[in-house]
Amino acid sequence: MGEPLTRQNKKRQTAGFALGIGLTLIIALVAKYLAGFPFLSIMGQLVIAILIGIFWRATIGVPDRLIAGTNFSSKKLLRLGIILLGMRLNLMDIVHAGPKVFLMAIIVICFALTVVYGLARLFKVEKRLGILTACGTAICGAAAVVAIAPQIKAKDEETAIGAAMVAILGTLFTLIYTFLYPVIGLSDLGYGIFSGGTLHEIAHVIAASDPVGSEAVDMAVIVKLTRVALLVPVAILIGIWASRSERSEGRSGTSWKSIPIPWFIVGFLIVSGINSLNIVSSDVAGVIVTVAYMLIAMAMAGLGLNVDLVTFRRLGMKSFAAGLIGSVLLSALGFGLVHLLNLT
Repeated sequence: MGEPLTRQNKKRQTAGFALGIGLTLIIALVAKYLAGFPFLSIMGQLVIAILIGIFWRATIGVPDRLIAGTNFSSKKLLRLGIILLGMRLNLMDIVHAGPKVFLMAIIVICFALTVVYGLARLFKVEKRLGILTACGTAICGAAAVVAIAPQIKAKDEETAIGAAMVAILGTLFTLIYTFLYPVIGLSDLGYGIFSGGTLHEIAHVIAASDPVGSEAVDMAVIVKLTRVALLVPVAILIGIWASRSERSEGRSGTSWKSIPIPWFIVGFLIVSGINSLNIVSSDVAGVIVTVAYMLIAMAMAGLGLNVDLVTFRRLGMKSFAAGLIGSVLLSALGFGLVHLLNLT
């Protein structure tokens, strides 16, 4: 009697696991479809997926037996998606962009990390959520948030809130940038550098520069991908810092063996290298990037399904304020750097 019941329970667990993954896939597909509409395209598939997940949890709920599947999407599929996303990055484009663009990317990232994290702590935002908000603002939006989260052992709700806040901020600033372009006096190339150096997601960068022309889009994407490439060293440094902080709080020594190595980030860099060597065709690379975004969208859906709206309101508003002020300052810095480095 006990053995059939055990088999039955295993079948139920397996079915629930599959249904959980299936639910995140459905949400990701719906998000991709909705992202094809004019305004929603600015938000992008990843933002829409996490918002649908949050809405689903608040209205329909998520049965306990599905949690294992949604967690699998938000953790395992996420890492695979980030690795494959490396196919979007051609390291040679960054080299050809020149040292000034690389310098601008480094300054922007250091500034945003310091200022947004400082503001978050000033507003009494929880430490891990503050780091995630800062990384998302500084590097590449939701993708940076979910890539850094394992390094600092962030909770699912913190990861989801950080990703959602940064994504919403990026959408807001994308709209503002499209109105700013005619009055800020930058050339198409200069505006591309400005938007690529300061906006949050790749989707935001493309949406903000597209009305200006192809020259602006191409340069904006190169500058943005330069920031994306810096995700690797930032993730490693944050892992080292988080490990040391934990050990200092526990009053024990720091061991290099204890530092978490973000293997999926290393995988991202390896895939970028493969793409840079033109080993795969542009068509195949395009398909891989599409798959990567689908996997990351499934992860976003899984994260959203774990977020309680009460928690979202409690933790999200302060981090949003920190990100908002930090983004305004970042835009001002980026505009100044374009002029200072003579990239107008």
